[in-house]
Amino acid sequence: MYKKSKLLRMVFLAMMVALGVVISPLLRVEGMCPMAHFINITCAVMLGPWYSLLCAILIAIIRMIFMGIPPIAITGAVFGAFLSGVFYRASKGKIIFGVLGEVIGTGIIGAIASYPVMTIFWGRHDLTWFFYVPSFVMGTLIGGAVAYVFLKQLQRAKLLSKFQEMLGEKVYGRATSGAENKED
Repeated sequence: MYKKSKLLRMVFLAMMVALGVVISPLLRVEGMCPMAHFINITCAVMLGPWYSLLCAILIAIIRMIFMGIPPIAITGAVFGAFLSGVFYRASKGKIIFGVLGEVIGTGIIGAIASYPVMTIFWGRHDLTWFFYVPSFVMGTLIGGAVAYVFLKQLQRAKLLSKFQEMLGEKVYGRATSGAENKED
């Protein structure tokens, strides 16, 4: 069973990366990438903080290489992806805390971290520390709302826990066996 869930995790991760690369430029507003936040939160809830972090890094690298996206693709994704998973787990499975982790991680920390990256590597000296905060927060709120509705619908249909169980992720909100509580 462990090998099966490990394979499913890799397949799910690959699908999330592919989906993130494809939908991020299609459903994008200048300065915001709400679908990236949707992917981060969904991946954090389904796979946990480390896989969500890996997913965000892979999407960012692919977008930077093939789409010419600046390095804020990384700073604008990794903090939120990781904190989304951490907050979700710390709250014992409350989806809203996954969204909150994304808003704080990307909307605030990632936005502020983007300033030195863009100044040093991209030569944007005309910016301030808080230049990216409004657009990053707005993007995370939009993507977070979409993720929240999507995950709540999966939860209502009793599919969220089923998917988490299949992926070997901790399932919250019901009695689980020791095998289902295995964390990375």
